[in-house]
Amino acid sequence: MHVSQKRRGRPPGRPKVQADDKPTNEQILHVATGLFLEYGFQKVSIDDVAKAAGMTKATVYYYFGSKADLFIETMTSLMRRIRERIESLLSKDEPLYDRLLGVAIGHLRATMSFDLDGYMRETKTELTDDQIQAMKAAEEQVYHLIEQGIVTSIEEGEVPEINAKFAAHAYISLLRVGNYKLPEGDPLFARVEDAAQQIVDVFWKGFFS
Repeated sequence: MHVSQKRRGRPPGRPKVQADDKPTNEQILHVATGLFLEYGFQKVSIDDVAKAAGMTKATVYYYFGSKADLFIETMTSLMRRIRERIESLLSKDEPLYDRLLGVAIGHLRATMSFDLDGYMRETKTELTDDQIQAMKAAEEQVYHLIEQGIVTSIEEGEVPEINAKFAAHAYISLLRVGNYKLPEGDPLFARVEDAAQQIVDVFWKGFFS
């Protein structure tokens, strides 16, 4: 190994990272997330990501072996951040209705341009079974959080006993409707807060009236 490489303590070929910058892989993920959400999987290339991040394609490929690998990591990272936010909102010392309303507002804001079902359809022939399962597992963790919040409220006698798994999936399905765009491109609701309020009201009256 070359002396200078040994002194830097990194393997040959590894891109340099400035001490005051965020890690290179995080820079790539940040840029790629924005591009994938705006243009979709098919229209974004590794070259696009590299140019937008101000680095070479070789650098991107050093951290992510393929566009599919990069896409999976961006989507699972995004789902992880959403899950962490939901977990924080559900842990508040508030009635279940208020917590679900807070989750609805936060989720709708975070997923205005995030259509997981659409991405799954678009990438169906591009991803391996393991990659598809990784995305589904990340999504399922969000369902599980909602389900556990409902189960806890049932156990505490706050709400009547219901099928919590079914309720959690129904709740998330309603949230997805909240981001629906009309044919002319306008949203169903003028404000996220309005959408969240109506979604939670429909959910609450349907399950807990």
